Amino acid sequence: MNNKIHYKELVSFSQQLLKIAGLDKYSLDAVTKGLCETSLRGVDSHGIRLLPHYFNSAISGRKNPKPRFRINKTFPSIAHLDADNAFGHAAGMKAIDIAIEMAKVQGIGAVAVSNSSHPGAMASMALKAARKGYIAFAFTHADALILSHGGTRPYFGTNPVCFAAPREEQEPYCLDMATSIVSWNHVLLNRNSDSPLEPGIAADGHGNPTTDPHKAAAVMPTGSYKGYGLSSMVDVLCGVYTGMAFGRSIPAMFTTKMTEQRKLGQFYMVMRSDGVISHEEFIGYMHKMTDEVRTEPSIDGGSVMMPGDPQIICAKKRMKDVPVFANTGVKIENVEEMLSVADGCVIGSSLKYDGNTWNNVDPDRVKKFMDKVNEIRE
Repeated sequence: MNNKIHYKELVSFSQQLLKIAGLDKYSLDAVTKGLCETSLRGVDSHGIRLLPHYFNSAISGRKNPKPRFRINKTFPSIAHLDADNAFGHAAGMKAIDIAIEMAKVQGIGAVAVSNSSHPGAMASMALKAARKGYIAFAFTHADALILSHGGTRPYFGTNPVCFAAPREEQEPYCLDMATSIVSWNHVLLNRNSDSPLEPGIAADGHGNPTTDPHKAAAVMPTGSYKGYGLSSMVDVLCGVYTGMAFGRSIPAMFTTKMTEQRKLGQFYMVMRSDGVISHEEFIGYMHKMTDEVRTEPSIDGGSVMMPGDPQIICAKKRMKDVPVFANTGVKIENVEEMLSVADGCVIGSSLKYDGNTWNNVDPDRVKKFMDKVNEIRE
């Protein structure tokens, strides 16, 4: 039995279902893009599997399918967006657009969102800014799910931290992570499939380690007290700063009545890339860093990856009819591996004298590289 569906068909189906739920066009487009793109990138815990939940939340009254956003620019580079209990994706996309416009003029723009809901993967919003050449931070908070450091129960949520930065002719750099070892949706996926959890990632209702997803009541913070501390920071930005609920007072996503609005906060900050050096220099250094990381020696002989690389590769595999190019980090030693997941590549540093980004192209390196490519393609 083939359970696969083409990406375009998935988008169309999602739009039709959400339209039945009464979403206005802005909300419909934001939620559809957020869910489908997240699944395309391999983050299935926050992707299309949540569509039934979102549909039910719209028809039951938890989320407002036709919100009236209210924007208050409190300072030249700070704004407050009252999302009117909108879908989190819609509120997040509106907020990042506002932040981009402020950053364009002021150099930096921060937007605090109140009266929102679950925005899914924060990468959807941060990548929107990075694809336009901006640096972006994105945060939101969740109900208490991270085991408190030294405690027996959770207080803070798996509050995600996302950071994105532009790169040219390829997907931006993107770090999108929960402040726990795994997200709570990861536990739910294992619970639904009745699969045991990996050791050391979850605790039961008494704070004891467990691998049973049905007994899990909390997940462990990333890096022990460090992840716990980061989670508290996010709750300050998204809960305290926005005047929304925080800690154990945040209504749970799945166990709270669907008629109850969660009133979550979000926080975004967007910066111009030319605040200190030129945009061109910034891009050059980003490519240099990416090249150097991807060509670092690896344990298994493969490639060392930058944050976001696994999602870029997954998107290529899941949507085969869209050409994907490897734009940095490609050299003669790894081109065969790169072309196994990409349709082509754009070469920079590895074809220049001494492998230096700022040097001229070395004809001998070009010839050897193309000889290798032709050999692979024969």
